[in-house]
Amino acid sequence: MGQTLARLLVKAGYRVKLANSRSPESLAEIVAELGTLASSGTPKKIVDSSDIVILATRWEQTPLAVRELGPWNGKIVVDATNNRFGPGAKDLYDLGDSTSSEVVAALVPGARLVKAFNHQPIPELESLGESPAGETERKALFVAGDDFDAKQVVAQIIRKIGGEPIDTGNLREGGRLQGTGAPLAGFGRLLGAAEAQRLFADLRKEN
Repeated sequence: MGQTLARLLVKAGYRVKLANSRSPESLAEIVAELGTLASSGTPKKIVDSSDIVILATRWEQTPLAVRELGPWNGKIVVDATNNRFGPGAKDLYDLGDSTSSEVVAALVPGARLVKAFNHQPIPELESLGESPAGETERKALFVAGDDFDAKQVVAQIIRKIGGEPIDTGNLREGGRLQGTGAPLAGFGRLLGAAEAQRLFADLRKEN
């Protein structure tokens, strides 16, 4: 997921910095592939020097990945994680009454957390913006969060990489709609913007 997003962001003209749990040197191949807009570093240095951080870790790795990072005050953290340990519909970690992004938000206190890029298969994300001939409708990407301005920043990023952002609400309500196994996820494809809007509107009527 992290590398897929990095390719899309570089293609859109963004400068990206990559980090993992091993070392900056282990990312040399992907950095070389991405070109001059990409670099690598330690997680701490990258978080300290960035205004926007995309978190694309496996669920069980997430607490350790962010434990020694921060302070997060004012930084936008895009949460692309899911509370999943396997491919099956029921392969989910039990979070009780919390949504996955509420759990992540507690791990990065002071961050402006936005849930995004979590509801679609990675291959579908790779093809974002590559519409068949004659098709002009953009594909929908859902966002949820408690900070309106942070969601607008992420929405603009989505537009620049070729998608259409759809705001599902706050972390609790919107997170429940677009999280793993939720009504706006699990289609195995990216929805067209109009189809996604109709589905979201129908869900809001039901609730």
